[in-house]
Amino acid sequence: MCAVFGYLDYKGKVSNAILKNLIRNLSIAAEVRGTDATGISYVNHGKVVTFKKAKPAHKMKLYFPRNTRAVIGHTRMTTQGSEKYNHNNHPFDGRCGTETFALAHNGVLYNDAELKTKYHLPKTQIETDSYVAVQLLEQEKQLHAESIKRMAESVEGSFVFTILRNDNTLFLVKGNNPLTIYHFSKLGIYVYASTKSILDNALQKIHMMKNPCEIDVSEGEIVEIAANGKHSKTTFAMQNSVFSPYNWDNLNWYEAEEQEEFLLECCRMFGVPEEDVYLLLDYGFSADEIEEMLMNPNLLEDALAEISVLEQEDAE
Repeated sequence: MCAVFGYLDYKGKVSNAILKNLIRNLSIAAEVRGTDATGISYVNHGKVVTFKKAKPAHKMKLYFPRNTRAVIGHTRMTTQGSEKYNHNNHPFDGRCGTETFALAHNGVLYNDAELKTKYHLPKTQIETDSYVAVQLLEQEKQLHAESIKRMAESVEGSFVFTILRNDNTLFLVKGNNPLTIYHFSKLGIYVYASTKSILDNALQKIHMMKNPCEIDVSEGEIVEIAANGKHSKTTFAMQNSVFSPYNWDNLNWYEAEEQEEFLLECCRMFGVPEEDVYLLLDYGFSADEIEEMLMNPNLLEDALAEISVLEQEDAE
């Protein structure tokens, strides 16, 4: 369970101070989905720059220079590859022909070993399943929607990928993990995050960013946003569309146990007892819904109060 977040500022109207405040608030709000590591990537004079550390977002100073038009970010809850080795943390840098890029991933890929063997991908010190997406893209001659589509149709598991190319083109690749994109047309900026609650929580603190238009994005779509703000969509076929990281009926017992522990760890960070988590799950709340409640304690209290009433009625 990780989070992605970022922006693309195509008009250059928004001040550097506000953009830095935006990324800071997004990263801290995204801690609900991971605190093991935090990282960002941006383009500076045509080169992709990545900064990441094994620290929670609230302990990081996420710097990027003035006139930075796009930033992609990631907060990590470790699944594979220790966060203590910074090469395992997101975003990852890659090269595709003459183009460079950064990629961040939220989800779990299950056929990374198979893909490495099939395509004779080189061995690296990076231990995460996510990095196979970078390696697949590096096999291509160019980085564009069609080459990303081939990568997305090759991997199996759960995913959202965010990819920033060195010309400030942003690609948002939605598999079966959550993603919300807002467009502020008057300001000329797109802002995105893994969940609506992360976005809304961060934007509440940025007073000038109000009344966004939500960009519709569905499973199996690549949203490409050019540096000039024009966006387009490309569709792809999911290899494993029935898989969801929180649909425990479709997981092997060891995978279900791992996902359950991620959810419990996330809730512990917010002081929610295990018994309350299991109670919510027993009454049909999904892990995504429980995550949303962590960002809004009133919703959590209301849900637990409602369950308490139902239990009393059952007892009678």
